[in-house]
Amino acid sequence: MESEPVHVNEFQELARQALPKMYYDYYAGGAEDQHTLKENVEAFRRITFRPRILVDVSQIDMSTTILGYRISAPIMLAPTAYHQLANPEGELATARAAAACNTIMILSYMSSCTVEEVASSCNAIRFFQLYMYKRRDISAQLVQRAERNGYKAIVLTVDAPILGRREADIKNKMAVPPLRNFEGLISFEVSSDEGSKLGLFAKETFDPSFSWKDIGWLRSITNLPILIKGVLTREDAIKAVEVGVAGIVVSNHGARQLDYSPASITVLEEVVHAVGGKIPVLFDGGVRRGTDVFKALALGAQAVLVGRPVVFGLAAKGEYGVRRVIEMLKHELELTMALSGCPSLKDITRSHVKTESERFQSML
Repeated sequence: MESEPVHVNEFQELARQALPKMYYDYYAGGAEDQHTLKENVEAFRRITFRPRILVDVSQIDMSTTILGYRISAPIMLAPTAYHQLANPEGELATARAAAACNTIMILSYMSSCTVEEVASSCNAIRFFQLYMYKRRDISAQLVQRAERNGYKAIVLTVDAPILGRREADIKNKMAVPPLRNFEGLISFEVSSDEGSKLGLFAKETFDPSFSWKDIGWLRSITNLPILIKGVLTREDAIKAVEVGVAGIVVSNHGARQLDYSPASITVLEEVVHAVGGKIPVLFDGGVRRGTDVFKALALGAQAVLVGRPVVFGLAAKGEYGVRRVIEMLKHELELTMALSGCPSLKDITRSHVKTESERFQSML
């Protein structure tokens, strides 16, 4: 009898054993040298705590609201593609797990299950992730389907005008599974047998000309709030506020796009300061522990998004695995809050953590 995982990272090895190599590599891999992939996780380790003692922590409240929607903890499900490659039930299992944990799932534009199927799978608050296709009408149709089916926000991923170079996918000749959201709208046949078919598909369909001025077009076709995901600099954070988006997700796309872009956690504070509290800032990239969630909150994030661990949980143990991943992170966050002297999220302040640069300055 295999032992039950006791922390989130253990699901990755179980997923590796459960999945065909091509699919495991697709989920686990990053761009090029995978420098940023390692850094996303490692950078958290260089942030330490400044815990407070003798605070009444007999009651811990982790609940929060995102765009006005109440969730049980500041831990949301990041948009990740092709859940049926991990488990036959795909996004339906993931959605049910998110609902059971009373949190928000962002459904991927590249989901295996349709917008409608996920909407009817269970009752929950859900957001919908969007990429811009060369054929704007396709993106517009999907936005309108999401709105009709009760999704509460659009999360526009802006860091993938073209797909990053993921060398494992090139070696494995990663195939393009058909996406049921696009049946009858686009062809999944790609014109070459060379390298990653997924990369070629993205090249043929993604719109590399989409720019700041086009956010107005997106706002004109939907009443839903729009968050932009993929901000890593002060300059882009300021522009995002100027064009009137409802929120920002600090993210480097799980280190799958531009290698040697910074670990997300190292630029979170820069973005938070630039935004100045005008709109919520969410965080994505490298969260593997409840301590990571606390660190991101202390540096100004309203909530974190979790990607790979959710997919690994799904691959290892289906809906139950996803639920366990979220529950583990929640339990660890609760413990971290108690041991840091923070009975509620509003008690978590910048003075509860020390970053690498502060440690370096104190040594000078």
